[in-house]
Amino acid sequence: MNTTLKTNITVKEICEGFEYNELEGKGLFGLGGKLTIQPEYQRNYIYASDGGKREQAVIESILKGYPIGLIYFNRVSEKNLEVLDGQQRITSIGRFITDKFAIKDENGLPQNFSGMAKDKKTKILETKLLIYECEGTETEIKEWFKTINIAGVPLNNQELLNAVYSGPFVTLAKEEFSNSQNSNIQKWSAYIKGSANRQDFLERALEWVSKGDIGAYMTKHRYDKNITELKKYFNIVIDWVSKVFTDVEDEMQGLEWGRLYAQHHERAYNPKKVSEAVQKLYADPYVKNRKGIFEYVLGGSNDTKLLDVRIFDDATKKVIYKEQTAKAEKKNESNCPHCALGHDVNKAKIWKLEEMDADHVAAWSKGGATTAKNCQMLCKTHNRAKGNR
Repeated sequence: MNTTLKTNITVKEICEGFEYNELEGKGLFGLGGKLTIQPEYQRNYIYASDGGKREQAVIESILKGYPIGLIYFNRVSEKNLEVLDGQQRITSIGRFITDKFAIKDENGLPQNFSGMAKDKKTKILETKLLIYECEGTETEIKEWFKTINIAGVPLNNQELLNAVYSGPFVTLAKEEFSNSQNSNIQKWSAYIKGSANRQDFLERALEWVSKGDIGAYMTKHRYDKNITELKKYFNIVIDWVSKVFTDVEDEMQGLEWGRLYAQHHERAYNPKKVSEAVQKLYADPYVKNRKGIFEYVLGGSNDTKLLDVRIFDDATKKVIYKEQTAKAEKKNESNCPHCALGHDVNKAKIWKLEEMDADHVAAWSKGGATTAKNCQMLCKTHNRAKGNR
């Protein structure tokens, strides 16, 4: 790959003909239309997502004469360039020049570009940027793009995959799942954790349809001119979740719904009974892990490990151990009730406290409470063997 350092390109030149797409949240063009600011392998614009602190910092750095780092362009033809690295900074500058946001002046008051003093405007517009123009094969450019990340937030895994497999499929997928203005985002956010700009919804959609092998799926569909399968499968999962669980709870966000759909969608569920079961578990003071409630219910309410049910405290264990041991010694039998019923060498063994586990006499899943009256001490072997019976 060949690179040429350019030191005479000004902010004014870069921002000539600047366009910003509010709907998709990305800078489009600069240099009088010759520069594509956000080619499809680039991430969405994220410098405004922290309340504008990062984009304001870019402008403040220029006003103070601080360098804002190297910028890389990829020369795609004799007359056309695209931003390889620096699109967040360039978009910040363009957005400010076109009055999309304001910075605070020396008195702490908001000030946009059009209202600035002439000398400040001139300083911004005449600032020269350090730009490397690169030329190379697609593979070379993509590999370089993955490694530079000179400034800003490092690329996450899905942003890297979007870069590697850029093409019509990624373009369409990003329009659907990476568009923060999509009216479905609010509904999806009940089940998926993250943001559209950082590709979290797209990543989940791809993960679900590919059964976890996102790279292979994107390779296969890179040049597809539709995302029909991707959208259909994603909506099937979301619709299934919303129909089975009619109550939307905070703990549902971020669960592995793709895996749960694959495991359980063929089972029939009564939404009313499911709702009653969920609400009962939410009201149970012994359930420590509410996020596990949904998989627990889907699986037939058998795997109590998902709920992290509150165990007996140490004081209760000591009291029950002392009572059981005293009775066992009088009868010359083991203080583990299950060992006492056997015929091996442990029939009369007195186990130490640390060799025993507290157990529900009546299983918690069958209504047994985590109270002293429902507690018994078993040797570790028998407690593990008992399970949830």
